[in-house]
Amino acid sequence: MSDRSVLVVGAGVTGASIAYHAAGRGLAVTLIDRELPGMGATQHSFGWIGRSTDSGPAAELRQLARGDFLRLQREIPTLPINWCGALTWGDYFSGPEDSTVDNASSVEPQLISAPDRVQFSGDDGSVEPVALAESLVEAAVRLGAKVVVGQPAVSLVCADGAVVGVQTPTQTFTATHTVVAAGTDSTVLCATVGAHLPVHGSPAVMVRLRTQPGLVRHIVANDSIEVRQLPDGTLLMPLDYCGQTTQRELNDTAEEARAELLRTFDAPTSVHVVGTTIGWRPMPADGEPIIGPVPGKPGLYVAVVHPGITLAATVGRLVAQELADGATEVRQLARCRVTRFG
Repeated sequence: MSDRSVLVVGAGVTGASIAYHAAGRGLAVTLIDRELPGMGATQHSFGWIGRSTDSGPAAELRQLARGDFLRLQREIPTLPINWCGALTWGDYFSGPEDSTVDNASSVEPQLISAPDRVQFSGDDGSVEPVALAESLVEAAVRLGAKVVVGQPAVSLVCADGAVVGVQTPTQTFTATHTVVAAGTDSTVLCATVGAHLPVHGSPAVMVRLRTQPGLVRHIVANDSIEVRQLPDGTLLMPLDYCGQTTQRELNDTAEEARAELLRTFDAPTSVHVVGTTIGWRPMPADGEPIIGPVPGKPGLYVAVVHPGITLAATVGRLVAQELADGATEVRQLARCRVTRFG
C-alpha cells in the first residue's frame, strides 16, 4: 500500500472533485461508488454557483467558490458552467445594496412583475450537476485515478488501530487515507468503526418543466420562486419538501410550481411538467460542512458538504492539499471539523 494512496468513497460532486484534485497532486487515487458518478444527491441539485453573506464555518469557502470554478474551467475547458448571473429579491435572497438594479425587465424581459429595485449578481453561475461530476471523474482518470462503480461500501476496514480502507460485498479496497464522501451514507459507514457523524438526510423537491428556450435568461429567485432554464428549454425549480408521500402529491406540487412560474413570467407558449423528484441531501446538524480527519481514527477523513455544488471546486482543492501535505492543516478548513460538535 503506497504511502501516498487515497481511497475516496462516493462519486458525487464532492468525491469526484476530491479525486480529481488529489490525482492532480500525484496521489494514487481510487474512487468507488455503488452508482455511476453524480447519481446520488448530486443529480437533484439546482446547480447555483454563488457567493453568500453567511458567517458560518464555511463562509470563507463560499467566498472562494467562484474563483475555484474559474480555475477548474481553465483546467477542464469542457465543464458545463454558464456564468449567467442571478436576479434576486425578497427577504430570503436579499443581497448587498451595491448590486441593485432599477429595471428588472431589462435583465429578464419576460418577467411579469418585480419590485422597483432588485439585486443582480452578474458573477453568479450555474452548472449541470451530473455532467460536472462526470467531467471531474473523467479528468481524474486522465491523471491516473482508478474508478470502480457498482461497489457499495459496506464497512470501514481497520488494521493496527487505523482505518485502512473499506469492505464492499465482493472485495476489500485499501489505502493510506480513506475519504468518506458518501453523502447520506457517510453516517452509517463511519459508525462501523464507532465514529459518530451528526448528519441526517434532508429532503428537497425538484420540479422540471419545459417550454421554449429563452423564457428565463438568468437564475431568478425570490421568496416565492427559484428557477433557471437549460438550453433545451427545461426549467429547474427547487422547492421545500412539504411531506409528500405519493406520486399524486408530487404531481400536485409540480402543478403548483407551474402556476407560480406563469404568475412570474409571461410564457408565450405552453409550459408542461416533465417530472418531479425528491433528493435527500446530506445535512450536518448545523447545516455547515464537516470536513477533515476523524479524531481517534487514523487514516479516516470525512467530507460531508452542503451546499455541495457551490463548494465542490474549493473543497476538492483544499482537501487534496491537506491529504498531500500530511500533518499540515489547511486554515480555511479549520472551522469545518467534526470536533466542533463536541
